[in-house]
Amino acid sequence: MGGIFGSIGRRMSGSALLLYSALFFAFIYAPMIIVFTYSFNANPVNMMSWSGFTFDWYRTIFGLSSKLTEQTMYVESTEQLTSAVANSLIVALTTTTVSTLIGTLTALAMARFRFALKTFYRVLVFMPMIIPDIVLGIALLIYFVTIGVKLGLTTIIIGHCTFLGSYVFIVVSARLAGMDQTCEEASADLGASPYQTFRRVTLPLILPGVVGGALLAFIISMDDLVITYFISGVDSTTLPVFIYGMLRRGIKPEINAIASLMILFSLVIASLGLWFRSRSAR
Repeated sequence: MGGIFGSIGRRMSGSALLLYSALFFAFIYAPMIIVFTYSFNANPVNMMSWSGFTFDWYRTIFGLSSKLTEQTMYVESTEQLTSAVANSLIVALTTTTVSTLIGTLTALAMARFRFALKTFYRVLVFMPMIIPDIVLGIALLIYFVTIGVKLGLTTIIIGHCTFLGSYVFIVVSARLAGMDQTCEEASADLGASPYQTFRRVTLPLILPGVVGGALLAFIISMDDLVITYFISGVDSTTLPVFIYGMLRRGIKPEINAIASLMILFSLVIASLGLWFRSRSAR
């Protein structure tokens, strides 16, 4: 009897786990599916009332639509949208480069050297990730205003680097923790200099972690709203801040189209990361 009840219990546990997994993924992905679906809704007034399939909202974003009137077109200026996208790319690319360099070097220093207050320094590295975004955004705003720095792309880049370096540090540190140090020791025994060992042994081994951290930093920088909202200037609007400004006047089809494109862009970046990881594992 015990074996029968045990078998029934295992089947029930498996069914409950399957149901939980289905509900979890539905909770995560259902909103994105809804946004993507209604980005093709032809109704220009009520987003939730389906009135036909159209690509007009995507054409509106790129300034290609000739059928829409001023009453139905919600994106005020394609130039403003293009400028916001350009600002986001400039910030993301610059921040990714700087934070990847800082995070990688910090991870190497923490893994390879012993120094005073090492544990305390590690806590400081984690702090930007623990602090709420709104607190960090306000703190950065007060700091920049106090020292007299004009808000713009430079302040956004500095603000993003303050916390994205921590994300890169975690990813690279995880890669270093699983790396066999005997390869580096063998390189040193064979007469290689520290630079040659790093370039030919250490860097190729940790490169998947470095690339993964860089892609993570790029995506987070592109999607950040709260911190960017506080430290951006008049002429340095990024895409998330631009979308937030549109949302304050209601949810319209163009917003769904922009959000769908951002989701697809994120999927492409994630796919590139997985492809690179699979290539490195061979």
